[in-house]
Amino acid sequence: MSDPILAYYGDDFTGSTDVMEVLQWSGLRTVLFLQPPTKSQLQSFDNLRAFGIAGWSRSMSPAEMDAELKPALARLKDSNAKVVHYKVCSTFDSSPEIGNIGKAIELGRGVIGTKCVPVVVGAPNLARYQVFGNLFAKSGLDTEAYRLDRHPTMQQHPITPMVEADLRLHLARQTDLKVSLLDILRLRQSSDRCDLADLLTADGLLIDLLDEADLPRVGNVLESIAGNASQTYVVGSSGVEYALSAHWSECGYLDSMRSCEPIQAPVARVEQLLVITGSCSPVNARQIAWAEDHGFQAIPLNPSRLISPETSEQEIRATVGRTLDLVRGGANVILHSSRGPNDSRVPETIAAFESLGFSEQEIRLRSGRTLGPKLGQILKRILAEHRIKRVGIAGGDTSGYIARELGITALEAIAPVAPGSPLCRAYADNDLDGVEFVFKGGQVGKDDVWSTLLKGSDAISKTNM
Repeated sequence: MSDPILAYYGDDFTGSTDVMEVLQWSGLRTVLFLQPPTKSQLQSFDNLRAFGIAGWSRSMSPAEMDAELKPALARLKDSNAKVVHYKVCSTFDSSPEIGNIGKAIELGRGVIGTKCVPVVVGAPNLARYQVFGNLFAKSGLDTEAYRLDRHPTMQQHPITPMVEADLRLHLARQTDLKVSLLDILRLRQSSDRCDLADLLTADGLLIDLLDEADLPRVGNVLESIAGNASQTYVVGSSGVEYALSAHWSECGYLDSMRSCEPIQAPVARVEQLLVITGSCSPVNARQIAWAEDHGFQAIPLNPSRLISPETSEQEIRATVGRTLDLVRGGANVILHSSRGPNDSRVPETIAAFESLGFSEQEIRLRSGRTLGPKLGQILKRILAEHRIKRVGIAGGDTSGYIARELGITALEAIAPVAPGSPLCRAYADNDLDGVEFVFKGGQVGKDDVWSTLLKGSDAISKTNM
């Protein structure tokens, strides 16, 4: 295997599949590993052009990030990939105490050696836009774009609520590094490295990105900043890969770089679908309601009982039994831990954590780590008793823990479902090898996303015409 073009670490699980999708659809075969891969694991995949490590640093303290990221970044560096990418959520989920992106910039500068770290957050394909340093995002694909500190989900995010949309100010709370800005006007006027010399004296460079026409410009800036260096370190959303692939395509490089077919088949129909969600997003709540209105059987989970040592096993068994009764009868089932931020189960779960002695900070850090494996155990027991070809999982902070509980070792994107949430083929050393999964962030996708996954993209597109 030749050296990969790009290697990345995703700060949460669903965001990691997002990067894989962009590269795979560009014709660059990419595999996402759940642990840092060995050389033999990388060599087992023919024509690999990029690889990722699905992490969870988005829910870590700075000290935990230090312990997690140094060896992971060192593994990415050892791959000799030209671009090493620390992938963050396109809504920049972070705070000084949890998922500190400033800390990630500091660590990458030390491990990779990049002096000025480019930071690209905008991803217009995902309805994320950065203008004059401020980040905007839609709440689902069919809404207006909100400034992030006024976004209906992000301003009340249960772990990292967004109180500042200006990412320079947001990062200033997380690091003492100097961060400059390549604003949208200057980006469109020039993307030549010599014209950016004054900005590159900083430790980090935020790059505005408004629409798809800006993608090749941003990709050109990234390649220009890298120059002749053997490796460069970049922080950002999947906007990094969208920008690079657009630049490579515009310059005529992409054809010679490709190692797989760039156009993927539509999602095929399946007979049955099982979904489990651990998100508090209102978008996720709308998707649950839509699925229920269109024939899915919804089963409410009880997170407060699942996390309690006294009731956890009993609750898991009861949930598994109820679900098996339905799926054996042919039903499509969606299990959910919340129907949005105002669901009464949210404060009940917080109270349950507090009764276990968790502080407010510990709840923010450990809620996903505690609940995620419980959801994974439920899903694992159901799939052990009832074989299902395709499974949907929603919730960026819980998806990774579910995947690890299932024993999945790697994923490869095979078809598009929703932006940033591809249908994936699972690699595993158990009966789940070959099962198809979608790991989706709670804010991603249209209301009918689960029907798309069940009935196929052709069927849905025709009914929506």
